[in-house]
Amino acid sequence: MSSLPITNAFNDGYIAEAYDAYRRDPGSVDESWRQFFRFAESLTATAGAAPAAPAAPAAAPASAPAAGTVDATLLRAAAGAAALATAIRQYGHLAVQLDPLGSPPPGAPELTPEFHGVSDRELARVPAQVISPDAGADETAADYLARLREQYCGQLALEFEHLQEDAERRWFREMMESGRATAPLSGDEKQAVLSRLTEVDGLERFLGLAFVNAKRFSIEGVDALVPMIDAAIEFSGEGGTQQVVIGMAHRGRLNVLAHVLGKPYGTIFDEFAGKHHETNAASETGDVKYHLGYRGERQLGDGRTVTVELVPNPSHLEFVNPVMMGVARAQQRQYAAPTAGERNEQSVLPICVHGDAAFPGEGVVPETLNLAQLRGYRVGGTLHIIANNQVGFTTDPTDSRSTYYASDPAKGFEIPVVHVNADDAEACIQAVKLAIAYRQRFARDFLIDLVGYRRHGHNEADQPSFTQPRMYEAIKAHPTPREVLGARLVRERVMAEEEVQRLEREMAERLRAIHAQGQQGGGHEEDGDDTGLHAGAQPPRVEETAVRSETLVQLNEQLLTWPSDFKLHPTLQRTLPRRREALQNGGIDWGHAEALAFASLLTEGTGIRLTGQDAERGTFSHRQVVLHDVATGATYTPLAHLSQARAPFEIYNSPLSETAVMAFEYGFSLAAPEDLVLWEAQFGDFANVAQPIIDQYLVADRAKWGQDTSLVLLLPHGYEGQGPEHSSARLERFLQLAAEGNMVVAYPSTPAQYFHVLRRQARWSAGNQPGERRPLVLMQPKSLLRLPAAASRLEELANGSFQAVLDDPLASTSEVRRLVFCTGKLYYDLAAQERGAHVALIRIEELFPWPHEAIAQIVDLYPNVDDVVWAQEEPRNMGAWTYAAPRLRVSTGNQLAVRYVGRPERASPAEGYKSTHDAEQGRIVAEALAPASAPASTR
Repeated sequence: MSSLPITNAFNDGYIAEAYDAYRRDPGSVDESWRQFFRFAESLTATAGAAPAAPAAPAAAPASAPAAGTVDATLLRAAAGAAALATAIRQYGHLAVQLDPLGSPPPGAPELTPEFHGVSDRELARVPAQVISPDAGADETAADYLARLREQYCGQLALEFEHLQEDAERRWFREMMESGRATAPLSGDEKQAVLSRLTEVDGLERFLGLAFVNAKRFSIEGVDALVPMIDAAIEFSGEGGTQQVVIGMAHRGRLNVLAHVLGKPYGTIFDEFAGKHHETNAASETGDVKYHLGYRGERQLGDGRTVTVELVPNPSHLEFVNPVMMGVARAQQRQYAAPTAGERNEQSVLPICVHGDAAFPGEGVVPETLNLAQLRGYRVGGTLHIIANNQVGFTTDPTDSRSTYYASDPAKGFEIPVVHVNADDAEACIQAVKLAIAYRQRFARDFLIDLVGYRRHGHNEADQPSFTQPRMYEAIKAHPTPREVLGARLVRERVMAEEEVQRLEREMAERLRAIHAQGQQGGGHEEDGDDTGLHAGAQPPRVEETAVRSETLVQLNEQLLTWPSDFKLHPTLQRTLPRRREALQNGGIDWGHAEALAFASLLTEGTGIRLTGQDAERGTFSHRQVVLHDVATGATYTPLAHLSQARAPFEIYNSPLSETAVMAFEYGFSLAAPEDLVLWEAQFGDFANVAQPIIDQYLVADRAKWGQDTSLVLLLPHGYEGQGPEHSSARLERFLQLAAEGNMVVAYPSTPAQYFHVLRRQARWSAGNQPGERRPLVLMQPKSLLRLPAAASRLEELANGSFQAVLDDPLASTSEVRRLVFCTGKLYYDLAAQERGAHVALIRIEELFPWPHEAIAQIVDLYPNVDDVVWAQEEPRNMGAWTYAAPRLRVSTGNQLAVRYVGRPERASPAEGYKSTHDAEQGRIVAEALAPASAPASTR
């Protein structure tokens, strides 16, 4: 009860109860009650009376007792003053003039004295100490409230009362009410901001004149974004930041590239002129100029250097957010102890620029915000900035969100928010200072809502007056942010009008000269590292993946060791030690082989990061990497305690997210090329939800941006009667997306094959040569995880290597007339049945790149073949058939037709009824193994 704010309590009994609680523990009641009781006691003491339960703070029954000789009217005025102070702190943001185009703020009745049952005249009678013990001795509540209004209803519209931690709320109050948060900029700082805005505005206007109607998605209307990012780099750099990583969509991107990262103007002009081959990525396809990334360096005022990176982003506006966070987390390890996997969160500042329609509209935003405080994903706080145009393409805010502010979803994650007018450059810089100070103090996210407008349409060829005629009439008549600040500095006598005009002329002349140089063929400034890779389509093959048996036995023993007082679950006490015998009896299963692969890589210096829903245990209880003490709940991870480990091992259960988590791991893998980074789907089809990350990043990043990743996707796949949503990892999608050597798609059928393909992938990463790394997409088993027939022997790990094609170990080459090609689990369904000597079962373990030579060599071993079958579990329009059919015909010599055996074309991947599944699976097996027919010549 005592936490109820004072203005909500008008019951004498409640007041007496609250006062008793206050006397026992002042911290147990709301701050407004504490202020009220302190004031009541001080007045009572002044009157010479013992403190009693104070009178009701607002209209109370006539019989309400007074506190000693204190005037109850004065007490009620004091209570109203305290409540009004609280309301100003909480609702003051609603009175700030945020719209540069002039629409008035909504205000709030809570900001008026009358709402709290007090008048201005009464506030002048109340000492200010009732509101704050730090108030001046002669200051009245009216004086103090006026100062609060100046801070909370002036330039910065701050929302912080929703934060759970009292220490954070108190910090914001102190920053605001001391004036530190709104300290004015010096004259030199103001001139520097104007100089930057002149560059920002000058570039946009020049591009508009030199390349008429060309799309550039200009920054105009939120020009202050550039000096804000400048300030964030400078202020965070003073606190020890050495790298800044930025994620943003296309709005204003060219200006950020030019002025924040230092991309030469001439290079940008070349891109507008169509010279993409000189500035884009490895493939001839490339990408549009306002999607490209870049890397540059900034010199701080004290001489230190900060590296700044802008992560490439496709047109899915907010999908870069988790990618950027993954990059930042990996980079933070560069400034800490790498072997221990530690990070220095202050060393890298992530900045994420959002759109006002996209921030509340796209689901990846809350998915990403949810990562902020999770131990496997936190980055020590991200600076979020909404470049708020007040319109999404052609959609007004009333049609694009259900909240008042575009930033409101952030409050659900306890992120402080400050709204600022984009025309008030000084307030914009103040907001950044506050944000960086908060991050450095609390290592948490902060959001700035930069409220501006969009001077042109969604792009420069668009006509915005079709849909927002009144807004664009106002925009046409409105001065630019540069003009607004220039006029202000002239009024304040910081600069003369001629100085302001000179800055504009010099910028225009500079741009004209650079553009003319390019047109005359004189060449431009050297470009920075924005492309990354220009390597061939295929990485070099690495086959040396075997590990000595003695080493594997030693590592296996360490993996089966945990503290002596650690109470393992009885089932695990029984099953895990069986891995000792498995090395001797040939019973190495999938999870066991994976653990040995990881352990061997860690001792060789390759770091490993694996995340996914329930990845620590494994969805099917096959992994058990993180052990839990059944008595205490404590955890122990043997892979993190290997005596000879030379690199960190980290594994985390992810939140129930595919899009953000896969994107995060993709970003992490970009910035940690020496590591093996894996993301595991709970079931393979869960990757459907992350399809934009697969389509727009994973498979196309080299072609568009020259990026190089070796991310591994582990996608459980296989038809076991579990229904359409737990059968297919959509193999067909990956094969359709496979081109230009952009990835590896494999479907290993044994633990040994899995062991070797993981180690091969890690070798590609460890080589750390640009252009050699590729993503690895693995169709993973479910029923094969513990299948005895699928188990591997120690010598297969110690002597073998990954084989793209596996021949039939039982076939007699001279008797075989039918080659049945298949993948993964189906092989074991086929092998479990009686089959004639006329059939050989050939497993394609690596589908892309297509292993033509390996298949041809196996086909040559069977001279009497007259029948070639492709057998699969998936429907005909899914799985590998449409991809494999033309390739298999070539690999088998183009002499024989390739027959299809599998499910017919379906709209849904698999049957939902077990009985139907069993019947269909039996039919496929029977048809693939059917007795031989007449020779091909008589058919």
